[in-house]
Amino acid sequence: MLPVLTPAQCRAWDEAAAAAGRPLRMLMEVAGRAVARAVLDDHPHPVRHGVLVACGPGNNGGDGWVAARMLHLLGIAVTVLEAVPPGEGIAADARRAALDDGVARVGPDDPWPAVGLIVDALLGTGASGPPRSPIAALLERLAGLHRPVVAVDGPTGLDLATGRNHGALTADATVTFGGVRRGHLRARDVVGDLTVAEIGFPAAPAEWPRLVERRWAARRLPAFSSDAHKGDRGRLVIVGGSAGMTGAARLAARAAFATGAGLVHVVTSPDAAGDLTTAEPDVQVRAHALAGDPDRDLVELVARADALVIGPGLGREPGRGAFVRALLSHARMAVVDADALVVLADARDALAELGAGRPLLLTPHLVEFRHLFAASCDGLEDDPWAAAQGAADAVAATVLLKGVPTIIAGRESPQLTVASGNPGLASGGSGDVLSGIVGALCAGGVDPRVAGALGAQALGDAADLAASRHGARGMRPMDVIAALADAWVTWRDAESQQRTILLRLPRPA
Repeated sequence: MLPVLTPAQCRAWDEAAAAAGRPLRMLMEVAGRAVARAVLDDHPHPVRHGVLVACGPGNNGGDGWVAARMLHLLGIAVTVLEAVPPGEGIAADARRAALDDGVARVGPDDPWPAVGLIVDALLGTGASGPPRSPIAALLERLAGLHRPVVAVDGPTGLDLATGRNHGALTADATVTFGGVRRGHLRARDVVGDLTVAEIGFPAAPAEWPRLVERRWAARRLPAFSSDAHKGDRGRLVIVGGSAGMTGAARLAARAAFATGAGLVHVVTSPDAAGDLTTAEPDVQVRAHALAGDPDRDLVELVARADALVIGPGLGREPGRGAFVRALLSHARMAVVDADALVVLADARDALAELGAGRPLLLTPHLVEFRHLFAASCDGLEDDPWAAAQGAADAVAATVLLKGVPTIIAGRESPQLTVASGNPGLASGGSGDVLSGIVGALCAGGVDPRVAGALGAQALGDAADLAASRHGARGMRPMDVIAALADAWVTWRDAESQQRTILLRLPRPA
């Protein structure tokens, strides 16, 4: 799995490479060649009209000089726009080699050639804050050319630690090396299509966050044996869908079946049970007031189930919090979502006690997270990875923090990060679909941390398939559920694919 990196981790990785006998000049040579290859493979038509490589004074600029030299040697009309010459070091070495091989160079105040494509190699991973002169003036002029842009490591002006945009030169594509930077995942519209190339780094430390990919997910999706019966595939209980909100429970139940659950029970309020029974004949429906002490039949149902999902459409009426806590105390494992998270906001200590006795997976979005984990919200906007880990530690549970990207933190490392999906998921019901997928995986015996990662990846992959058919604007949660069957097929196919780059992550639809 690819690491999800901070700038400090990138520096540490560079140092580890050098200590392991992998000189940074060698890595720079391979990185620049990877940029040149991406330019030629992915942008063949603009390249015919020439390439302008904008190089800064650091190692990012050195990558640009190598790319320019390779393009020149391959017969491409290429010119380097030199913002500031590098001092002595590997970037200066790369510059000398390119000039010795005949690469053309212009300065910021010189006339620039007409070109079809720009390579942005001005500032790299360690840059933060708004670019200063002369880089800032160059960005404005480059943007005025209105040409496709390929960024090296990341668009200049984008903070790759936080994803904050400081007037970045928006890229059509970005080429980076070894792993994904956090800012790549938080500013997808600025980064464009992301390619991660392998250039010779040693293995990243095991505790660093990792990016979930289909190949990894496919290997962890449980297979059904040829003689499986419904009990083998997992018994799931979903509690929610009270009057006026039955759609939430219906979406969760349908998603659970689409994920392979063998038996799905929905516990809902008496005035909603009839409608749910009629609408969802696959589901076994039980009526309950959803407040006070659970009756004996409900306790036995939850205790027998392999997993409990509680919260979708549950409601927040008085008594819900005590009911949720009582039901969780009888569950083998539970996915806590939506209204159940809200009614537990004043019962953090009780939630921590419950987490100590059984596996819990909490699935908050940002607003729910702030209600439930106020003490972990410092720095949430800039570092959701740390916030998610602090919350998981506080309640002895796995926390799936929904967002762009989605982060799964638990007591085991590494944290898992999911980048699949598109803006079509920003609609009511998407979280209910996710809870059904994750609940079914947990009921099938998948560890909650892994189930959260598989569920979020599957939701995003199905959403991307649905958006390709309906468009992200018109996509509905039911379209995502319908696409789940095809998403599982893409996972199977990913297992057999061979590749020469580490990752391609297209811009969201």
